[in-house]
Formats: sequence, C-alpha cells, structure tokens
Amino acid sequence: MNTTLKSIISKEKKYWLAAFLLPVVVMVISLLTVGVYPGSDISIMASDSFSQFSNFHASFHNVLTGKQSIFYTWNASLGLNYLALISYYLGGVFTPLVALVPNQFMPDTLYFLTLLKFGFSGLSFWIFSRNTYKVAPIFHVGMSTIYALMAFSVVHSELVMWQDTFVWLPLILLGIHRLMDSRNPRLLFISYFILFVSNFYFGFMVGVFSLLYYFARLLTDWKKYKNSLPHYFLTSFLAGFASMIIILPTLLDLRANGETLTEITKWKTPDSSWFDLIVKNMVGVYDTTKYGSIPFIYIGLLPLIFCTFYFISRKIPGKNKLLFGGILALLIASFYLEPLNLFWHGFHAPNMFLFRYSFLLSVLVIVLAGYALEVFRREDFLLLASIIIGWSLLFIAAFSFKAPADYSYVTVSHLAITVGLLMGYLILSVLYDYMTGKHRFSKNSKRFFTLIVSAFVFAEVTINSIQLVQGILDDWNYPSRSLYTEPYKDYKNAVDTVKNKDDDEFYRMENLTPVSSNDAFNYGFSGVSMFSSIRNRNTSNFLNTLGFRSRGTNLNIRYSNNTLIMDSLLGIRYNQTKNNLFKYGFGIDYHNETYTMYRNQFAASLGILTDNSIYSVSFPENDNLSSQESLLNQLAGTNASYFSHISPEVIGTDNTQLTMTDNTLNIREKEKDQGQSITWTVNMPAQKQAYLSLFPKNFSELDGAHAELTVNGINQTSQINISGQYYDLGYFPNDSTVEFTVTFTGSKSLSFIKPPIILLDIPAYEEAMTGIQKNNVPFQVTGRKANAAVSVEENSVLFTTIPYDKGWSAKVNGKKVEIKEFKNAFITLPLEKGVNTIELTFLPQGFLIGLLLCIGSILIFIIYERKLKNREKT
Repeated sequence: MNTTLKSIISKEKKYWLAAFLLPVVVMVISLLTVGVYPGSDISIMASDSFSQFSNFHASFHNVLTGKQSIFYTWNASLGLNYLALISYYLGGVFTPLVALVPNQFMPDTLYFLTLLKFGFSGLSFWIFSRNTYKVAPIFHVGMSTIYALMAFSVVHSELVMWQDTFVWLPLILLGIHRLMDSRNPRLLFISYFILFVSNFYFGFMVGVFSLLYYFARLLTDWKKYKNSLPHYFLTSFLAGFASMIIILPTLLDLRANGETLTEITKWKTPDSSWFDLIVKNMVGVYDTTKYGSIPFIYIGLLPLIFCTFYFISRKIPGKNKLLFGGILALLIASFYLEPLNLFWHGFHAPNMFLFRYSFLLSVLVIVLAGYALEVFRREDFLLLASIIIGWSLLFIAAFSFKAPADYSYVTVSHLAITVGLLMGYLILSVLYDYMTGKHRFSKNSKRFFTLIVSAFVFAEVTINSIQLVQGILDDWNYPSRSLYTEPYKDYKNAVDTVKNKDDDEFYRMENLTPVSSNDAFNYGFSGVSMFSSIRNRNTSNFLNTLGFRSRGTNLNIRYSNNTLIMDSLLGIRYNQTKNNLFKYGFGIDYHNETYTMYRNQFAASLGILTDNSIYSVSFPENDNLSSQESLLNQLAGTNASYFSHISPEVIGTDNTQLTMTDNTLNIREKEKDQGQSITWTVNMPAQKQAYLSLFPKNFSELDGAHAELTVNGINQTSQINISGQYYDLGYFPNDSTVEFTVTFTGSKSLSFIKPPIILLDIPAYEEAMTGIQKNNVPFQVTGRKANAAVSVEENSVLFTTIPYDKGWSAKVNGKKVEIKEFKNAFITLPLEKGVNTIELTFLPQGFLIGLLLCIGSILIFIIYERKLKNREKT
C-alpha cells in the first residue's frame, strides 16, 4: 500500500485525527490524576527536570529572538558550547515553538509540547500501520494509540527531549519499507536526518535497531530485496553525513571536554532478575527511573498476545520468525549482559534512567503483532485463546514465586488488573468466534463489537498511564509550577536593572537564594552553577579543586558555599538574595520587593595580566584553600597566608546524638524524620570573614541530606552532597562572640570531619585584590566573541576565566595567535610589549566540516533521487 499523504488526509480524516488525539486525551487524563493541567500549580516536569528543561528552553527562546548566539552561551557555568547543548536537549523540530511564549510561562509551554509529541507519535505510527498492514482502519488507530502510550514513553514523559524519537521511529521503519518495495528513499533520508539532528544519543540506538530491522527484512526475501542494499546504505550514509552539522561538533566537544567511556567490569547487569520481562509486561507496574530499575518494556496486552501468536502460528514463515526473533533475543540479552547493555548506551553508563534502549523491544513487539494481526483468522481462535491463558498463568506464576525484595512494587492489584483484562480479551475472542461461526455478525453488531474492543484497549492504556504517572509522582514528585513563575518578575527585574546600568564590561553574578541550579539560562546572566549532561568537565573539575563542588562526572556544579577569594577571581560582581548579606566588600546596589543586589567592589575582570609563572602554580588535589591561596598570590604578586582556623564549641543539640571518633563528628537523629540541630558558639577575631567548614566523611550516606545554617537571624539552606563546604558566617570587623545553629534533614545519620571555623584575613585579601585590579583587562562579549584592548610595558600573559575549549580562536592586533590552556580549564594568551587589541571568537570544533558534509550530502541525495526516479520512469 503506497497511499500518498494528501489522500490519507482527505479520505481518512477521522482515523488520523483519532490517532493523534487519543494519546493526548489519555495523557491529559493521567496528568489530571496528579493535578497537572494548564494554569494549575503543578508542573508537568518532575522535580529534577522541572527547572532544568524550563530554563534550557527559555535560553533557546533567547536564541530565536536574537539575544544569544546559537554557538556559545555565556549564561552557563562561566561559558559553554551551546550547539552541543542543543544537540542533546533542544534539537527537536518542536522546540522552536517556545519562541511563541514568554519565558515566564515555559512550564506551560512544556506541557503542551509534551502532549504535542505524544499526539504526533500516535499519528506517526498510524501512518506506518496504514501503509504496512492490511487490517481494518480501527486497528490502525488502536495500534497507534498503544504505541504512543508505551510504558517507556509515559514513564519518561518528563524528559521532553527524548519524546521526538517516538515521532520519527515509525517513519524510519516505513522509509525502509518504501526503499525496499518501491525504491523510494526520500522518507528514510528525511526521517533519519531529522532524528539524528534532533537527538544524536537516541539516534544512535534507533540507527542500530533500524539497521538490524533492515537486514532481517532483507533476508526474508533475498532475491526480491537484494538490489536494495546499495540504496539503503547510500541513503543511510548520506543522512548520517548530513547530520554531521550537529553530531560532529558534539562528539568532538564530548571528547575534548573530559567525557570517557565506561569500563566493562562485569558480565551481568546489576539488579536484573529472572522474572523482569514478565512483571514489566503487567499493567501499571512502575519500579523507579533512578538506580536499580529494570527495563520498561510494556506495550500493551494485545500486542504481547499477537507477538506471541507471530512466533507460534504456522502462517508466519519460519525464516521470518528466526530473523526477527534474533533481534528480539539480542534486545532481551542486552538487559542481562552488561557489555551489550553498555553498547546500546554508546559505552557510556547512564546516570539513572537505565536501559534507555528498552523502548526498542516494545516497538519490535508491536510491529510483529501487526503482522500477526494481518494473518489472524477465525480458525486461529483456539491458538489465540491458548496464548491468552498461557500469559495469564505466567503472570500468576511470576507473582506467586517472585522474591519480595526484587519485586516489592508489584502488587495484587497489578496482577488482578492484568489477568482481569486478559480474561476480558478471552471472552471477547470467544464472542468473536461464536458470532462469526453463527454468521450473526451484522454491520451493526460488528460496530458494537469493535466499540467494546476499543473500550477495553482504551481502558487498558488509560489505567496503565495513570499508574505510571502516579509512579513518577511518588518517585520524583511533580513540583509546584509557582516555584518557577512567581519569582520570575522580581528576579528578572533585579537582573535586568543592574545589567542596564552596569554594562561597561563583562562580569558575572550569582543568586544566593536561587530558584534552580540553571537560573543563569533563564534570567540571562553568567554565573557558576549548572546541572547538565552537556558540560565542560575539565573546567568544572578544576573549579572543584578551587572549592566549587563538582564531584564525579561533573553533572553538577554549584556556586554556594565558597569563599570571597573565588567570588572576586571569577568576576562575581553581584550577589542577588532575598536575605541580608554580610560579605566584606559587597554593598547594596539595588533592591525591589523580593530581591536585593549586592555589588562586589573587588570583583576582577574577565582577564588579568600576569607572567609565565602562572603555569607553574601547583594546586593540591584535596586542599582547595591552599589552591585558592596559590592562585591569588600568583595573580596579585604576593606571598601571603589568607586562611586560618579556630574551633567552635557545641552548646546545645536538638534530637541529636553526637559522638566524636578519630577527628570525625558523627550525628544521629533520636526521633525519626524530625531533623537534627546543633548549636555552636565561637569567639571571632576582628577583620575576618568567617566560614563553618562542613566536609562529609562519607558522601554515600548523604543521599538528599540538607543543612540549614542560622546565623544573625538569616537562614542558608543547601544540599550537602552538591554544594560547597564553606558556610558563610559573615564578616566581623571587631572581636565578637557568635552563636549559630545548623539543622540537618534528609538523613538519619551523618558524619563530618570535625568542623572548624575558617577565617579569611580581610586586610591581606583586600591588598591582594587591589593589586589584581591594577592588572584587570576588561572584556566586552557579544554572542560568540570577546574583545579587549590593553597596553603592557613588557611581554606578559593574559589569564582569563573563559573556559578553555578547542573551538576558541584568538587574534592579537589582527594576527592569529595560539591559545594556551591553563590546567585544561581556562584560556590564556601571550601578549607582547605595547598596545594589544584582542579578539576571541568561538566556533564549535568541527562545525565547518559538518556544514560542508551536510550541504554536500543533501545535494548528492537530491541528485541521486532524481536519477533514481528517471531510471524508474524508463
């Protein structure tokens, strides 16, 4: 069947509309169960992704409105290759729709984008089904609805960038069919290209799967399809090369910025058990999308039944069963064998959201079910009934013999609903056999029967979706939309006000009472904090050495809980907060009803003049205060000691059992979930900025533990495992006695290195920063460029806090000069005596090659397709 899209739209409007709308309706019903709807105070994004995706999409709004370069953003942890971020988070064809909505309402925009993608996933599979299977129109609609609402898609609905994959995958499969059956490669080329550009990560998984699918179909009839081999590979390679405009710069960025492959250390995947594939085919089963989960493979009971029929029925050729069964077996084996599991993830272990390729099993099941449905007839009734009874017994057996520790999330209600629906389908199949056998299927009775079957399918996918959405709520929580929208007006006002009146040079700012870790994307300022899978790991790792916590794979980096030295060296000119601020050198610059902006008089510029000795500075790996001292002394030309420490005295506790062992402070709660509080007192010497140092002894016990410091009537709260260790107690111009309290929540027991009070010597700090300010080199930044001019009396080195990236190029006085990296983290430049005009330009490494490959591949494909059409005509 090769119906054109135009005829489909005109003749079968009610069916394709149903295919689009039914998944949307089911998702709306499911989301309503947790209170998510337009205008409600609950966001569609779960807690960890809520502000992340909202802020990323807000930043893309700025790109589309011309406020930010598509290649580079200064509003992401000092600065970041923005094209690489687009490739993973923002590359879909639906993303530009964010330009229609103000940033303040981005949560609502993501709600509609998510529903839109579910709708188009259903429509896409309907087009595939309509052009592949010879079955009644209602079955095309039913299969498309089931496909769009597969468990993997619903469970990961919070990850809005993954949903594009399910729109293009059915069209890729249809494109393979068209290329093989009628030598029409256009749909395959376009679908491949858009998917690869939309999300290179899932593009890899789908690319491998579709290759296997092509070979399986090729070998089902080698004589008929063997001539399609060169056409398939040419089309695939051209689509792949065309997508290099995005993929090549991204891969080079990931390679250059510290991403590494995961070492294979075991054969079996963790937490996998014998009954995984059975229990995860039950209706509404949700374990977790954090660590320890098993694959989400549910695609519906009817596809499961008919896929089983595909492999049992004699109507399906044995060769076909063997070929497609081989793909099925490979996918199943991948759930249990770690090398295969890592292969599907590009040999890079996922951070939560495990088995990200498991949707491929669901897709193959429903595709094979469609072929089975196509050949199913009345005489197959007994076989079908046996399959239904067989799966019912399997579910009952798995539930009866399951280990509670492995499957505690599988309840009696899951079993009852699943088996109950299977019995309903069995009764319907008996009724179908009886009615057709007695020739009592009139036109009206057929419609009535179809309506009942449709109602069962709709009920099944709705029940499943509701329970999965409820699982997301319990696992992650859907946060309040107002957390994002309510602060927006005053937050944005404060940022824009200081930017409008203070635009003489580039500087950075940070919020001490942030909405999220990615505020800089949304509100348009440069800071330190960020949470992203696309990041400059080298720079983040070095910042971790300097006291901004960014452990492990550097997915997180946080500004909070560091010292004045790093504020000033990184050019943090402003701190925004809802509270009073007691930092030396920070004075009130602006305030509105909610926020106050404090200006740092000692903030350095983006560039600082120094000499070649900068390259010999050592940075102890586990001593960030010594690292700060070393860097400050070199840039200031001093040799001072800035930090000292004293010990506080515990004067009170609440719900807390304290013990001290081997210089370790152990804290355990007395009553569960009440929090533990410790009150200290300390005699502060004059002219010191003071910090309480809380360094965890064991990060693995922290989980979601928070610490709330109360001092001078001000509360500071931070998550211990992702924020720094220096909790600011304030500046003390005179000798003082200070009392402060720390309340710990989120963990029943914690241990810290015995907490000292760190004292920053303000006179020494002020002298050093005054010296550095004489060597400041102010920069102006626009888009992907940074410009400066400076006169030097002797050959010097320009040290900058611009993150080093191979995409940067530099010109001094119009001549290209080589950039020298500092600790693989920052850009430095050699400067000669005299006046130096500096221009830094960023273009992602590999972009020009990718652009040429893209243009060339598209042109070659156009020529190839025209020749193919001309050959077919002759």
